[in-house]
Order: sequence, then structure tokens, then C-alpha cells
Amino acid sequence: MRTLVIGDIHGGLKALIQLLDKVKITENDRLVFLGDYVDGWSESRQVIDFLIALSQKHNCVFIRGNHDVWCQEWLMNGIINKIWFLHGGKSTIQSYQDIDFLTKEKHCEFFKNMKDYFVDENNNLFIHAGFSSMHGPEKEYYASNFSWDRTLWEMALTMDRRIKKDSLSYPKRLLLYNEIYIGHTPTLHYNIDIPMQGCNVWNIDTGAGFYGKLTCIDVETKAFWQSDVVQTFYPNEKGRNK
Repeated sequence: MRTLVIGDIHGGLKALIQLLDKVKITENDRLVFLGDYVDGWSESRQVIDFLIALSQKHNCVFIRGNHDVWCQEWLMNGIINKIWFLHGGKSTIQSYQDIDFLTKEKHCEFFKNMKDYFVDENNNLFIHAGFSSMHGPEKEYYASNFSWDRTLWEMALTMDRRIKKDSLSYPKRLLLYNEIYIGHTPTLHYNIDIPMQGCNVWNIDTGAGFYGKLTCIDVETKAFWQSDVVQTFYPNEKGRNK
């Protein structure tokens, strides 16, 4: 069984379909999606439709991202977060125009059932952003850190590689898990368009919501696949680009 991890999609359904075709998923694979399914390109609602259908045929784990939290608040309570609206929410709202009641209910249930994080049988952690508790996410005081925290990634990225794991100065958070897989912070911020590794943390958000590609990585082999630049599927749109 392969465990395949997919980065932030941000409404890019066409890129997702192309990516999964390249990966050639089978019924034995486990697909772990790291969140931020919506906000960016014009097919956010269609992405959710696709993922719901996919989960009926394949073993899927859906992690909750910060954009998904915003979208869920709007779907369930009609709350339009002003920051969300400016950072992709507008295109998501437009994609939901004329949605029928039963489909909306199905989507609300999908968002409700997303996981804050997932730990597999090999003690690998999958989480959208991070956590701050040195005892792990199950001891996290602020649940919003699961979808918002960037300190875990920044710490892992800037760690001195010469510091050994048995050192008192080695971050206790990183010792809790074999490997940690995150999204949330596009690798494009570092002028890199492929997955990045810092210590035992892997960042799979390769900027699909902006001018990057959508990525899937095999946890065991570290082989990875990428879509074309997502913007090429939506040439008349800006996505999350300013």
C-alpha cells in the first residue's frame, strides 16, 4: 500500500485530475490530502464534489486547512470573513452559485468530517500547518494552530543540521514523529517549486493556488509527481496571485 500525500489544491480541479492520472492511483493506495481544497481558481465547489466521489472508491484522509475553515463557516452560518473574501473566498462563493440544498448539505458534512491531523501506523504526522505544544497536537491549547501555525516549518527549515537528535537543544516537537507532512506555506516563497524538507518535516505545498504546481509525494519512496503549472489550466484567471 502506498501512502500518497497531496498538497494544497485551491480550487484547481483540472490540475488535480491531471495529477492523479499521472500518479495512477489504485484501490490499495491511501490518499492523504493536506487541506486548502478551496479558494483560488474557479472550481472550488467542483473540487469538493470530486473529492466526495473519490472517497467513495478510495481510502482518503482529508485534513482541514485554514481556507476550509473559512469556507465551512460561510456554508454553515453564512459568515463571510473579510480576509477570506480577499484571499480566494470570492471565487469560492461564485463557484457555489445555484447550488441545490442537498448538495450544500453534503458539502457541509464533508467539511465537518475533515480531520485536524492524522497519524499513520508508522508514526508519521499529517497536518495542514503545524502545532506549538511540545507534547504534540493532541495537547495543543489553540486548535487554530493546526491550520495556521508556521513556526513548526520555520523551525525545521532553519535548524542547524549539525545538531544531533540527542542534543538538549534539538526541538522536542520534531522528536515526536518519524516524519511530518505539511502544506500551508508555499515553497514558492523560497523560489522552489518542488517539495521541501527541513529536518524530518516535508512541505508539499508547491504553490498551486498561485503560479506553482500541484504535488503528490509517496511517503515511503519520496518519489513525487506534479501537475502542470495550475494557472495554465485557467489562463483567464489570477487564482490567488495579486
